[in-house]
Amino acid sequence: MNAFQIQDPDYEVRVRKAFAGQLALATLGITLARIEPGSLELRMPYDAKFSQQNGFLHGGVVSAGLDTACGLASYTLMPAQADILTVEFKINLLAPAKGQTFRFVGNVVKPGRTLVVAEGRAFANDGEREKLIATMSATMMTMLRQS
Repeated sequence: MNAFQIQDPDYEVRVRKAFAGQLALATLGITLARIEPGSLELRMPYDAKFSQQNGFLHGGVVSAGLDTACGLASYTLMPAQADILTVEFKINLLAPAKGQTFRFVGNVVKPGRTLVVAEGRAFANDGEREKLIATMSATMMTMLRQS
């Protein structure tokens, strides 16, 4: 794991507040499992309401989980007066999102003053084994609020 410079000692409180403000995540059943400087993990149980025609978790839901994991991982390294916005992402859907539970892990690759580059990985667990189902490369923007 990288040793990143922490700009806000209360980053965890700020990240939890940002997560709680994303009502779409609550609708999807996504929960916050782990927060560390530059790294974050979300979890989600399978729910057929969010599947596509073959019963797999919809790719848009996988994208939302990874985007959020990458964004909030980036947010852990931003200053206290910052807000965050996704600038771009690329997702590779590697395997059908079939499982009982899903994990979305975001890790900062390169923090910057304005832009942060992060990578994400999504995993499906069928109760016996975990399988990598998607990867993401994302760029996040630091938006500084005026006091």
